[in-house]
Amino acid sequence: MDIDLSAFHFLRPLWLLLLLPGLLLPLAWGRSRDLSRRLRGAIAPNLLKHLVITPSDRQRLRPVHLFGALLILGGLAAAGPTWEQDRPAFLENRAPLILAVDLSPSMDANDVPPTRLEAAKHKLHDLIQRRAGARTGLIAYAGSAHLVLPATEDPALLDSFLQALSTELIEAPGKNALAVIEEAKRLLAAEQSPGTLVLVTDGADVSQLEAIGKSLDNAGLQLLVLAVGSQDGGMLRDAQGQPRVDSTGRPLLANFDAQGLKQLADAADAPLGSLTLNDDDLDWIELHAQQHFQAASGDGQEVHWKDAGYWLCWPLLLIAFFCVRRGWSVNWLGGLLLALGLALPAPPAQAGVLADAFFTPDQQGRWAFEHGHYPQAQAHFHDPYWQGLAAYNAADYNAALASFARLDSAQAYFYLGNSYARLYKLPEAIAAFGQALKLQPQFPEASANLALVTELYQDQQEEGEKAPELKPDEEKFDNKTGKGKTEQMQAPKTPSDELWLRNLSTSPAKFLKQKFSLQDAARKASNGGQP
Repeated sequence: MDIDLSAFHFLRPLWLLLLLPGLLLPLAWGRSRDLSRRLRGAIAPNLLKHLVITPSDRQRLRPVHLFGALLILGGLAAAGPTWEQDRPAFLENRAPLILAVDLSPSMDANDVPPTRLEAAKHKLHDLIQRRAGARTGLIAYAGSAHLVLPATEDPALLDSFLQALSTELIEAPGKNALAVIEEAKRLLAAEQSPGTLVLVTDGADVSQLEAIGKSLDNAGLQLLVLAVGSQDGGMLRDAQGQPRVDSTGRPLLANFDAQGLKQLADAADAPLGSLTLNDDDLDWIELHAQQHFQAASGDGQEVHWKDAGYWLCWPLLLIAFFCVRRGWSVNWLGGLLLALGLALPAPPAQAGVLADAFFTPDQQGRWAFEHGHYPQAQAHFHDPYWQGLAAYNAADYNAALASFARLDSAQAYFYLGNSYARLYKLPEAIAAFGQALKLQPQFPEASANLALVTELYQDQQEEGEKAPELKPDEEKFDNKTGKGKTEQMQAPKTPSDELWLRNLSTSPAKFLKQKFSLQDAARKASNGGQP
């Protein structure tokens, strides 16, 4: 642990006044025990040294000395020594991170195996897992830009849409980064917070550079450009991994527009990075996003410092332990041992007499929830919302349903719909999401989940309609001559839950393709037929 002495100070310096009695009490006790000093005025000094016999004291450590040490260390601990700012962790930043993925055909090049797009999706998957609990949005773009998912705190939902992205979803050719920036600005306006846009691409449309620079002026949006590709370029591959060929049978190649990316970064005053095999690129994104958030929202914010005084609790506890000695006049210090033991950060999730005496069940549940002990949190919580949230995170969806069903709020109906969806009760999930939007119309997460669950339910219905209508246990006989044998033929079963669950990963892709196609058609209609 590095200590910056230039930043060392005390958060609560008035507690340092305890140092005075801690130093003076042992001195005053020692003076009071000095018999020679007390008799100095009554007996002549030349006789006093012969009359007073001072017994040897083998025990030099007395309760008053330990009490003084307790006051000194306690005063230092309560004063709050500090030398390091308590900067919020990246995952706790309120600022959303918006991921924009290039879906133009060049992203199918194999110079970054297996393809540029698949490598980018794998890297963004790791970033999403890092940011679990933080708000992250997703945009897909090529010649047009489309919002895939608004900023959400659900990494599983976000990752399901991310993995569904492919270069076949957007028909409009090009790399319209300007449209991505405008879409990201609309997202930030709804979030009311500064944020960062990560553009994951292998090239840029240099004709947009001037407009991009103007669009980013005073927007509160930081742009990061994450390049995907190599200088040598690569061969284009189709969805089955086979090389794409032209009319003459020659493989199609895709270049890596390094110069265009550099010009884009310069025009937008944006940091330029590249995809790496390790986590350096993820650290790069987090560092720039955190610095931008602090710079954009730091003015007027109170600076918080890490209180290091709690480290002194251990020597305080040791001193208090030695204070409990039989025959000493300060035996009440044993009570301080108990108080310090309770003050130490013992996990209240481990229920006991002391925890129940000093923490409410909901407080114990909140501690367990924040430390990821969801089953223990579920057992402690009395508040139905937090109890349901703990059960949901513990994958106990039936218990979550029972808790959220007792509430009448948009958030409760949202998690009620999520729980139904996890149990594959899609009609009930649709009804719950609809009720959440009725109570809170501006609820992007509920809107996105409702659209996804509705699409999945429609797919399930279509699969059911395609099932052959054969009566079960139909008997077929082939013994007209009396020599055959009778067999029972089983009719094919209707598609099961497992069948449509296996298609679950393709449903977001189908949903996104239809959504992007409708949005492009609407734009063309509003622009008089122009894309």
